[in-house]
Amino acid sequence: MQRVQVESDGQWGCMQLPIITPAPIVSKHAQVFRRLFNDVRQYQNFQNYLTGLIVLENKSLANISRCIINSSDKTNLSRFMGESPWQPTEVNRVRIDYMLEQTAGIRMAASESYFILDDTLCEHVGSLFEYVDRHYDHCDGSYPLAHNLVTSHYLSGAVRMPIHAEIYRRYETVTQWERFILKHFPDQEIPKTATARAKVHKKCDAKLLENPEFLELHQQFRTKIEIAQTLLVKAVAQGVAFTTMLMDSWYLTPALVKTLAELQIDWVSLLKRNRKLETGSFQLQDAGGTPILFPKPYIKVEDLVPLIPPRSYKKVTVGLRTYWCFTFCVRLDSLGKVRLTISFDNPELTGTYAVLITNRCDWSAAQMVAKYLLRWPIETFYRDSKQLLGLDEYRTRSFAAIEAHWCLVFVAYSFLHLDCLPPSSIQDSSPRPTTPHPSIGAVCRQQAQSLIEQLILFAHDRLVQGCPATELFRSLFAKQHSTTRSSSPVFS
Repeated sequence: MQRVQVESDGQWGCMQLPIITPAPIVSKHAQVFRRLFNDVRQYQNFQNYLTGLIVLENKSLANISRCIINSSDKTNLSRFMGESPWQPTEVNRVRIDYMLEQTAGIRMAASESYFILDDTLCEHVGSLFEYVDRHYDHCDGSYPLAHNLVTSHYLSGAVRMPIHAEIYRRYETVTQWERFILKHFPDQEIPKTATARAKVHKKCDAKLLENPEFLELHQQFRTKIEIAQTLLVKAVAQGVAFTTMLMDSWYLTPALVKTLAELQIDWVSLLKRNRKLETGSFQLQDAGGTPILFPKPYIKVEDLVPLIPPRSYKKVTVGLRTYWCFTFCVRLDSLGKVRLTISFDNPELTGTYAVLITNRCDWSAAQMVAKYLLRWPIETFYRDSKQLLGLDEYRTRSFAAIEAHWCLVFVAYSFLHLDCLPPSSIQDSSPRPTTPHPSIGAVCRQQAQSLIEQLILFAHDRLVQGCPATELFRSLFAKQHSTTRSSSPVFS
């Protein structure tokens, strides 16, 4: 409820409401971060930006500055985001510690808690944003201009929150690969397709690495898997307690699985259908009960599925949904012995199917499906943080300011999520909740309504004190009609 309808010359339009105080939820939780800011003005900017993210429809620096009466001008808020000495990494560390403390009586045990990994595209129009690049969007096969943000999340019953985030940058961009190709191989044409460029990499990169400048840039590059390993280790080091990781097939690599084994963390993932299984590591019978003999040592999952008799699938109910699953243990040459579950959503076994994989060979199909479905909250986080909190709506070009924006979106989301949880009660022996209530959107609307109430009370007090209504209205909306600091009155 960020806008009100106003009538002017018979026409109805929208006007953004001025904000005279931080959102109640910000005032309630912000004090824990006070020591991270050098002065009162920085701390005030921190609260103002969080309030703008939560209640304003337009979340740009300029609009937040216009709508918040006690804020400084846009340039000061820009300096707060991109140049002030406060550190987003330290703010994030304090946020995680605070969230763990606040949810101690609500979270499940580590054995029932999960670490979720994924990445999202923050798309933009124009190439002036630092580190913006074209990234593949698997949803529609396009290559939009975007920042690719790899994020880790924590799920423990009703508690779900983002943990850390790091940007992924393409190898060719980090190393300025095309520039070095033109320098060392001036006659080499640089192809457009990924397959053709891979051949050029194979042909030329060894020579490029002999260049000290290119080598230094090469060493700065980090794959998504390396970023994922870093996020995993950081979460464990900060005391985020869980025993299972949930991920999609992109992250299922020997390197990450090795890190998980070293940390003694179990995992469930999707498996790509073209992955090869060792045929000598399992037995499969046809519809008549005769063992199927495989002519080759390996078979792709997609080639195996048509060979599985329908009677081999078992009905599995998870919550309100029913699946038909076939599960077995098998070896993959890169991952060792694992358990696979092939799952359809209908008894006719038609349409698409999912292939789940886990290191826990003792888990049933029902356990695997139930656990992997818990990965869904990361998708709702992306939806809520983009639609409600502006995760991808920044307009600043500096990457330092962009990182600060992402950090404060995480803080705003965490504050809102705390309002979706029942009060903590470590002594309470009743079952702990498994879903938050109300929704993040509902809490945002509640915060906007509270600010409207504060504005009404403020206006009433000023009118009682004798302030003319026209002067009060002009003062409240002066910043929204002017770009000069002189038109920004400060109310006591």
